[in-house]
Amino acid sequence: MEPFYGVLTELRSRGVKDIYLACVDGLKGFPQAIESVFPKTQVQLCIVHMIRASLNYVPWQDRRKVAADLKNIYRAATAEEALRQLEAFEKAWTKYPAAAKQWREQWDRVVPFLEFPEEVRKVVYTTNAVESLHMSLRKIIKNRASLPSEEAAIKLLYLALDKRSKKWETVQGWKQMLNHLEIVCGDRMREAGVRI
Repeated sequence: MEPFYGVLTELRSRGVKDIYLACVDGLKGFPQAIESVFPKTQVQLCIVHMIRASLNYVPWQDRRKVAADLKNIYRAATAEEALRQLEAFEKAWTKYPAAAKQWREQWDRVVPFLEFPEEVRKVVYTTNAVESLHMSLRKIIKNRASLPSEEAAIKLLYLALDKRSKKWETVQGWKQMLNHLEIVCGDRMREAGVRI
């Protein structure tokens, strides 16, 4: 938790006043660090990471079927329906108990995104966009045998981000997301000085 705590306290010292929702992968201690520094934050585990982790316990011949049944959990209309789907999944796949165990153990961090309208859930349920960006930046640095200085590395990363950002588009569903955030946490946003 210690390295995460340092990064988060630095974010706070740089002016981040509040975080409504944080989608994280499976890094141990990261959710606790977020909640320690930003206590009002709702932590959402990346659903894509949850699926991948579950499929680690499933042989190749059953992966497609198991993945299809997991879809019933995270595509449920409500948290209550998702829980019913999890129970059905556990009954259907008794030969892979570990595949469902982590969903049950992490349930409070799996279902926060189900409180959002269906059209914006894809905006908040995965960390894949950020991970894709990080992978492309690592690749740029890795492909260079050596760099003459830290400043050269920073310039290289800046140029890569500048080039990549020109290809970015508005996130589908983001306007609906902003409207939903105004409804559920508009007061917190205004307190933090955020304007929509």
